[in-house]
Amino acid sequence: MAILSKHVRLSSSLLERLKRHVIGGHLLSRSFTTTEGHRPSIVHKRSLDILHDPWFNKGTAFSMTERDRLDLRGLLPPNVVSPDVQIERFMVDLKRLEVQARDGPSDPNALAKWRILNRLHDRNETMYYKVLIANIEEYAPIVYTPTVGLVCQNYSGLFRRPRGMYFSAQDRGEMMSMVYNWPAEQVDMIVVTDGSRILGLGDLGVQGIGIAIGKLDLYVAAAGINPQRVLPVMIDVGTNNEQLLEDPLYLGLQQHRLDGDNYLAVVDEFMEAVFTRWPNVIVQFEDFQSKWAFKLLQRYRTTYRMFNDDVQGTAGVAIAGLLGAVRAQGRPMIDFPKQKIVVAGAGRCIPKCNSAGIGVLNAARKTMARMLGNNEVAFESAKSQFWVVDAKTAIYGKWFEPYALSARLEIHEQLIESSFDIPHFTIVNLEHHRGLITEGRENIDPDALPFARNLKEMDRQGLREGASLVEVVKKVKPDVLLGLSAVGGLFSKEVLEALKDSTSTRPAIFAMSNPTKNAECTPEEAFSILGDHIIFASGSPFSDVDLGNGRIGHCNQGNNMYLFPGIGLGTLLSGSRIISDGMLQAAAERKDNMAVGRIKLRILEKMVAVAGTIPVDEDELEREDDIRKT
Repeated sequence: MAILSKHVRLSSSLLERLKRHVIGGHLLSRSFTTTEGHRPSIVHKRSLDILHDPWFNKGTAFSMTERDRLDLRGLLPPNVVSPDVQIERFMVDLKRLEVQARDGPSDPNALAKWRILNRLHDRNETMYYKVLIANIEEYAPIVYTPTVGLVCQNYSGLFRRPRGMYFSAQDRGEMMSMVYNWPAEQVDMIVVTDGSRILGLGDLGVQGIGIAIGKLDLYVAAAGINPQRVLPVMIDVGTNNEQLLEDPLYLGLQQHRLDGDNYLAVVDEFMEAVFTRWPNVIVQFEDFQSKWAFKLLQRYRTTYRMFNDDVQGTAGVAIAGLLGAVRAQGRPMIDFPKQKIVVAGAGRCIPKCNSAGIGVLNAARKTMARMLGNNEVAFESAKSQFWVVDAKTAIYGKWFEPYALSARLEIHEQLIESSFDIPHFTIVNLEHHRGLITEGRENIDPDALPFARNLKEMDRQGLREGASLVEVVKKVKPDVLLGLSAVGGLFSKEVLEALKDSTSTRPAIFAMSNPTKNAECTPEEAFSILGDHIIFASGSPFSDVDLGNGRIGHCNQGNNMYLFPGIGLGTLLSGSRIISDGMLQAAAERKDNMAVGRIKLRILEKMVAVAGTIPVDEDELEREDDIRKT
C-alpha cells in the first residue's frame, strides 16, 4: 500500500509538471536562461538535445538545479565536476592520447593533437575555447598554421561533423533562403574561402574550409569574439586539382572551377545573402587565388564591411615587422624610407605573390610616402627602395609561361611531396629560377609594373633583367630580405652568405611563407651563417636557436594572426562602415609600438584592436584609389 501511495504521489507530481506545459492540448517548451558572454540567452532545448549541442553542453559541470530545469537528471553521472577539474582531466588525457591517437607512424603528432581538440570542439565548445585561451601559445600552431595546412589536405578523411556553411555553384538562386538555415540570429564575423589557394598548398577545393575554421578559432581565443557569432564559410565552385576530382572520398563538387562572370555571380549572390540577413557582419576573405583576390576586394570594399586578409592582413603584419626592424637596428623611424628592401615573390608564378607580395609592396610604399610628405612626388620616390625578384619553374622538360604555370605548379609540388603518382605527366625537371623584375621584362604582371626597376639604373648598379636573387643581394646590400614566395629554401646558403655584406649592422630576414615547409629559410640556417647580429621572423612558428656560449638566436613570428583578430574586433567596436587601408595602417603601427618580438597573443590582439577604432573618413577609400593610380 505504501509503495502504491508513493507511485500515486509520483504520478501526480508528473501530471502537475506536464499540466504547466500543456495549454489547449498543445505541449509548450520551457525556456531556460543561460549566459552568452555577459548577456542572457534563452535556451529552448532540453535533455539529450542539450548534451548533443556543443554551444550549450557543459557535461558534468551542469549543477543539480540546471539538471532539473533542463531535464538532465539521470542523463549524467551524479557528481558535479567544476569546469577547472574538467579541463585538468582533459589535459591529462590529451598528453596521454596525443601519441596514441596517431593513425600510424606517418601521422604527425600535431595532427593527432588537432584531432583530439576537434573532438572536444564537437561536444563542448565552451570548454574547447577555455583550453585554447589558457594554452594559446601551445595550441595556436595546432588550430592554425602550420597544422591547419595538413588538416586541409586531409579534411575529407578527417570530416566527422559539419561546422560552418557551404555555398556551392549548385546553390545559385537559393542562397538568400539558405542563410536562414544557420541557427544564430546574429553573426559578427564570417571567414570565407573558395579553397583555391590554401596557404602555399594550392587548390584544395572544399577542404579549404579548415582554414576558415582555424581563423575563427583565433578570433574567439585572441579577440574575445562570441563563438556563437562566428561563421566559417566555404564557397565551392569546383576544383582544378585533378587528384581531388578523381578521389571518391572528396566531399566537394567534382567539377572544374567556375571562372569569369559565372564565378562572380556565385560570390555576388553569397555577399548579398549574408548582408541581407546580417547587415552589420564583417566578412574576411581568405586564401582566394591571386586572380580574384584583388578583384573581389575592389568589387566589395566600398559596399560591404569586408577585407582580404592575404592582401591587407599580410601587408599590415609585414609593415609592423619592417617598422620594428628599423627600431631594432637602432635607427630613427624617419629612416624607414631609406631602407633598401629586396622582396622575393612578386611574379605571377609565385602562388602567394599577388595576394600578399604586391599588397605588402603597396602598403610599404604608401608608408614611406606618408613619411616623406604624403604627396605624388613622395609616392613616386618611395618605390625606388624596392628590388623585386620573382621565380619561375621548369617542369615537364620545358618552360611554362607564368600565367599557365601557377595552378599546375602548386598542385604538382603538393603531389610530389605527398608521394602521389601524377597521371599523364612526366616531370623531366623541377627547378626554381629567380629573376629581378625590370622595365625590360616582357608580359610583366601589371600589379608588379610600378616596382619594375629602370634598366639604365640597373646597368649602373651592375644588374640586369632577370638577375638572380644572389646577384641582387650582393649588389644592393639590402637592409631587409623579405620572402613572400611560398618556395621553401629560396634563401639558400649563397643568398645568406651574400647578405653578410649588407650595409645594415643588423640586417632583417623575413621568411614569411606558410606552412613550415614553404619557409624561404629556417632560423637555424640564417643564424648559423650570419650569426646573432640579425633580425629574424617567419610566418610559421620556429623555436629559438641555441648558438652556444649562452647566445640565443631569437625567432619572431610575423603572421597575420597577430593582426586580423584585432582588425575584426576594432571594426566591431568602432562601428565602421568600411575597412580602409588607413585603419589597417594604424593597426600595423600600433602593433609595432607595442614590442618587437613575442607578446602573448590575447593581450596583443586587444591592444591592436584599439587602432581599429580610429574614426573612418567616408572619402578615404576614394583618396586611396586616386593615389594608387599615380
